[in-house]
Amino acid sequence: MADTVLNKVATGELGAVEDCLARYGGLVWALAQRFSPSVADAEDAVQEVFTDLWRYAARFDPQVSSEATFVAMIARRRLIDRRRQLARRIPTTGLDLASAVVASPTASGLELNDEVRKIREQFEQLRDEERQVLELAIWHGLTQVQISERTGIPLGSVKTHARQGMIRLRKLVAESQGLVAGGEQ
Repeated sequence: MADTVLNKVATGELGAVEDCLARYGGLVWALAQRFSPSVADAEDAVQEVFTDLWRYAARFDPQVSSEATFVAMIARRRLIDRRRQLARRIPTTGLDLASAVVASPTASGLELNDEVRKIREQFEQLRDEERQVLELAIWHGLTQVQISERTGIPLGSVKTHARQGMIRLRKLVAESQGLVAGGEQ
């Protein structure tokens, strides 16, 4: 078993939960903010995501995906479930950047690993600039301004790369699922 934070959490190693929070707190918080209508809801969502991470930490397989990808997929699944619950009560607006790479909320652990692998393959098909911007936004939780500052890419170009990358990624995901622009085949 690889020596990763999630594997340490799964085995109950002392300090592993704090390491997990320190390492992935920013990523989960950034995703929660994008999916949540308020700061209070985002805080509740982060707590639920980390509870799910601790529950499913033993399912992490470093041979299938990176630890950050696994954390992001668990977070997205929980956040989408919360979003759907809220949608039943109040109208909501469209989802932001992370909405294109979402696993089915009813998927089993094996299906999740397969979806993560497929999405990662599709992600690798993006242009370098698009992939870099989306990795910093999705996996590292950076804002577009922070991405611009970190990479030296002008803010307008960061926004363009993010938008074009998401459009291309949505298309790749839809094609891999047998969907076309107008609906199912």
